Amino acid sequence: MAYKASQEPRTDIRERAYLPELLRGLAITTRHFLRNLFGARDENPQVLDRTGTSLVSTVQYPEEKTPYPPGYRGLHRLVPREDGKPRCVACYMCATICPAQCIYIEAGEYETESPDASSRVIEKYPTSFVIDELRCIVCGLCVDACPKDAIRMDTYTHTPSEYNRQGFVYDIPRLLKGPPVSHPSDPWNKRPGSAQPAHVHKEAHTRIGEGHEAHHPPAQLEAGQGNRTVVSNEGPVQVTKFIKE
Repeated sequence: MAYKASQEPRTDIRERAYLPELLRGLAITTRHFLRNLFGARDENPQVLDRTGTSLVSTVQYPEEKTPYPPGYRGLHRLVPREDGKPRCVACYMCATICPAQCIYIEAGEYETESPDASSRVIEKYPTSFVIDELRCIVCGLCVDACPKDAIRMDTYTHTPSEYNRQGFVYDIPRLLKGPPVSHPSDPWNKRPGSAQPAHVHKEAHTRIGEGHEAHHPPAQLEAGQGNRTVVSNEGPVQVTKFIKE
């Protein structure tokens, strides 16, 4: 028989003794305890989608691991070239943009007489590349700032535990991992040496409207044909807008 609480607990001796509510609380706790202890437990990594008798939703790490989202930032790694050397050219852009100042780089220069084709066009390389994972705030700005795709955070692993602080300082041998990466825009794939090329180098991308603004006579513009060039003075700097009719 269900117990109904009185509207006036001060006049009810049962509620003033707290005994019925105490027994009801112990019954609920015992029921959940026995259900989770002897019930079948679903091991679905998606905790919210679990079904079964047991209501335990705790992930039993490391036997059970939740899947990482596609945008998860794991440990850093230096991307190697096809010859095994890091793609880093020691430009200091990642160390400059790092808000936690956890990246330290020392640069060296390749010899101009080096027989390695990739070394002749890069000129600089990191003699020391160190990341302090304890100071890292996992913002990913170093990955965005790198112009050579030399550093990534796609390892999908946590920073492992260490016994001292020095174990969290990662150098080039610990960072250089993963498959080699090569891009058609790599300088060692475009020219054999570091000498100035005879032709004028032009990047694949251009500024908006550059080289695509055709000249139209005033008669066509008045008739609403062709494109118009408008100079906007709304901001502190004049901006040229190309409006397509």
